[in-house]
Amino acid sequence: MALSPALQLDAAGFSYGAVAALSAVSFAVAPGERVALLGRNGAGKSTLVRLVTGLLHPDEGTVRVGDWDTCDYAPEDLARRVGSVFQHADQQLFARTVREDVSFGPRALGYGEREVARRASDALEALALTAHAAQHPYDLPPALRTLAALAGALALEPAVLVLDEPTVGLDRALRAQVAGALHEHVARGAALLVVTHDLGFAAETLDRGIVLDRGHLAYDEPLATLLASAERLKPLGLVPPAVAALSVALELPGLPVREREAAHTLARVAGAQPRP
Repeated sequence: MALSPALQLDAAGFSYGAVAALSAVSFAVAPGERVALLGRNGAGKSTLVRLVTGLLHPDEGTVRVGDWDTCDYAPEDLARRVGSVFQHADQQLFARTVREDVSFGPRALGYGEREVARRASDALEALALTAHAAQHPYDLPPALRTLAALAGALALEPAVLVLDEPTVGLDRALRAQVAGALHEHVARGAALLVVTHDLGFAAETLDRGIVLDRGHLAYDEPLATLLASAERLKPLGLVPPAVAALSVALELPGLPVREREAAHTLARVAGAQPRP
């Protein structure tokens, strides 16, 4: 039996005055799905994120988180189901220590102190922040402040996790740490929606691509298929990651877009070639 959507937009539209930011956008995200939300600046991605988190309500159509219509709930109530980290993560940090900051969300939702402590500890451990738990968030370097904000969202254990450019300023090791934490969260049944221009990270971490273009839904398909199609991405201001471009150039079977899969495929193809 198919699972009910964790997130569903049905002909959702929103305008800023006379300017339409989103027009009749429809898609659903199931529990356990990992979705990239792509598009050039001004395509409508940020507006869509605000609709999902309840910061805005659609002018037309509906946005549902599970069986909740977001129009019926304030953002603080939707936080029981939607966790989010915005692009400027520093703006979400305010407590005296990292642990207090990560604990704030679960405590605000009314969980007991034992449950709050468990959630905070699990989130800190998932992002390798336990050693920094007693520090003031603004004593951390910017990259770790981003991870601290993400830990706060993970501690909510939301059914839908929405991230806006989560890898900005992160090196390869920290990107891998974030990817691992997201995989673990999704494995427990959460839906993941990630706004990103980092298509290398998207290729390695996510499975489905939703592309907006001038407020309209342009594509919704497996991410690997989308990233292997430079001729469709280029007009939308998107550039395939290096692995995807190499895979297409070499005509690798299956056109893999993830590093390990491409390496295995390349080795298999090279091994099958007759020796001179």
